[in-house]
Amino acid sequence: MTEAEPASGPGFAAALADAAARTERMLQALLPPTTGDRGEAELAAAMRHAVLNGGKRLRAFLALEAAALFGHTGAGAERAAAAVECLHAYSLVHDDMPCMDDDDLRRGKPTVHRAWNEAAAVLAGDALQTLAFAILAHPDTHPDGEVRARLALRLAEAAGHAGMVGGQALDLAAETAAEATGSTLSAAQVKRLQALKTGALIEFAAEAGAIVAGAAEADVARIRAYARALGEAFQIADDLLDVTGTEAELGKRVGKDAGAGKATFVDILGVEGARARAAALIAEAAAELAPYGARAARLVEAARFVVERRS
Repeated sequence: MTEAEPASGPGFAAALADAAARTERMLQALLPPTTGDRGEAELAAAMRHAVLNGGKRLRAFLALEAAALFGHTGAGAERAAAAVECLHAYSLVHDDMPCMDDDDLRRGKPTVHRAWNEAAAVLAGDALQTLAFAILAHPDTHPDGEVRARLALRLAEAAGHAGMVGGQALDLAAETAAEATGSTLSAAQVKRLQALKTGALIEFAAEAGAIVAGAAEADVARIRAYARALGEAFQIADDLLDVTGTEAELGKRVGKDAGAGKATFVDILGVEGARARAAALIAEAAAELAPYGARAARLVEAARFVVERRS
């Protein structure tokens, strides 16, 4: 970002907060109630703890704004946003467990396996994952079954072996190799890992909004390219925060990537190189939205926000 370019300001902050509030209301309606038998009630409580614990709701914002860009502001977009947040929360619940990244805090609160136990965390994550697909497959999301099937297929692709789960597997394998031999990943390997682990779901979030809105294929492809650049910038910002941020700011441990021997964009590019790469990606994302002019202003600001944030 150059000095002449405006940073994300109070207008964007209000839009982000509004998207979070809309998504929160939809999640409250879609999540199971904490009633019934003890097991069911505890599962529902763990699910709600995982999803309704704050956060910026950036992925939900992308879904809602992409839909609005193409004229859709209804419940379908809010349901798609909620589905993305359920899938994202499931991934965090499982990633935080001792067999994965072993984190005790998430957004400043105890992780699910700490607040309950590991079995509860596995089940809550499983239930949130399936709920995400149930939301997308429901007629309330879109009256056209082909659109609902496309949303479910794309989420499966973004979340599974060729997406987020595959990226986590690569991450764990790289950590094991670093511990055993001291080997680290190349720049290309880190980029691929993060494109799967972090970028794929961000990409789907924006794409889902465009699909719900009935955007033309060329527009869906453009939104996908925008989100791909934004996703890489988001991960670079995360890597920078792990080095330069504090636990109070982030609500989770910092310096854990270095402690685990993980290769990051900061390791490969250095702090200033990583910042320069993030700025180039934001410019790339903004260029994809140029044909939409002022209508896409909030999505452009979202791209800038991901590299300015301190949490």
